Amino acid sequence: MTLREALLEAANSIARRDAETLVQHLLTRDRAWLLAHLDDPIDDATHAQLRELTTRRAAHEPLQHLTGTQEFFGLPLRVTPDVLIPRPETELLVEAVLDWATSRPTALHILDVGTGSGAIAIALAHRLPHAVLTAVDLSQPALSIARENAATHGLNDRIGFVHSDLLDALAPQLATGFRFDIIVSNPPYVPLTDASTMQAEVVDHEPHTALFAGDDGLDLYRRLIPAAHAALRPEGLLAMEFGFGQREALRELFASQPPNNDGSPAWLNLRFLDDYAGIPRIVLAQRA
Repeated sequence: MTLREALLEAANSIARRDAETLVQHLLTRDRAWLLAHLDDPIDDATHAQLRELTTRRAAHEPLQHLTGTQEFFGLPLRVTPDVLIPRPETELLVEAVLDWATSRPTALHILDVGTGSGAIAIALAHRLPHAVLTAVDLSQPALSIARENAATHGLNDRIGFVHSDLLDALAPQLATGFRFDIIVSNPPYVPLTDASTMQAEVVDHEPHTALFAGDDGLDLYRRLIPAAHAALRPEGLLAMEFGFGQREALRELFASQPPNNDGSPAWLNLRFLDDYAGIPRIVLAQRA
């Protein structure tokens, strides 16, 4: 059997591009090579592996779990069912932080809350050589994946990984007066009531602790916003991703933060940014 015939066979069950990706993964070749060698034979062992992966993909297992990788901000990352698969929308969050950070050439201390695969922290460390990062997550398996990804890109000496429920484990450091310049997070924000309408490859294969956050999806923001305020230096940036229809609720959460001792607002320069589909997706605010 040729590669062309094997791809046609797989494409009877899954998308042709998915089939190509699986063959590229099995052969460790790029798409240009594959398209130039469609008439080459496929060996029996590789054909059997392709059939197995095709069956799993047809059962809605994410393509990234089958290949074990996902590119984020131009960097390949290892992903497993222990971490949320990085999405293109989250690259907008990184871009927003970079826009703010690159105008500040001094050393920056950045905290990534709920790091998962380490995607955000690794992308920021890669682009900001003057930054020192701390990445926290409640999941030990996720932290293992994040450390592995950081090591792959030579960034383990610039990112400290901490097992923590939000900022709880950082309390001793914060008690000394240390404060962060930037806190960034893509927290869980999907309402529990949305689970029944979600794609099977998401709800059945990605970690629920990284997806769901209470009936309205805002449970983590209620805790993170005041915690971030206490952990940021004056004029420090809080940048977060959020879900569809949550903009006004988040605006109210920021407004409800108790004012400073002098009566001034707790947060300044609150801004919302849209994603590629024109949906509000990113919120930025500075500690007053």
